[in-house]
Amino acid sequence: MRGISHLTFVVADLERMRRFLCEGLGATEVYDSGGDTHSLSREKFFLLGGVWLAAMEGEPPARRSYQHVAFRVEEADLPGYRQRLAAIGAELLPPRPRIAGEGQSLYVHDFDNHLFELHTGSLEERLASYASLRADKRPG
Repeated sequence: MRGISHLTFVVADLERMRRFLCEGLGATEVYDSGGDTHSLSREKFFLLGGVWLAAMEGEPPARRSYQHVAFRVEEADLPGYRQRLAAIGAELLPPRPRIAGEGQSLYVHDFDNHLFELHTGSLEERLASYASLRADKRPG
């Protein structure tokens, strides 16, 4: 295993997803199939933080869930993302309670029920935060 190749999102409107990814999150569009269907349907490809994202035209998820993809961002950049996403009409979720040291997050739904998280922490920081909680709970 060499890592993640790409993430695919099934969306009702490719142009609307382009707005969300490019204008809201700062992705770069690198491919548009136009009227061609080399795969299952029309599609667009994007690069976001070095990750290949594919958007395919089709029936998006019927319901929202907490299943999501998270991108690491700098904490100082969160207000700018919040402003850009609000400007395109994306639904920003209220922050969830956080454990000290695990980083901050901005949760946002795209227009097709996919949940994205912009997160400032790392796995190492999260594990250290959880370990310190365990240590605090040990009998003394």
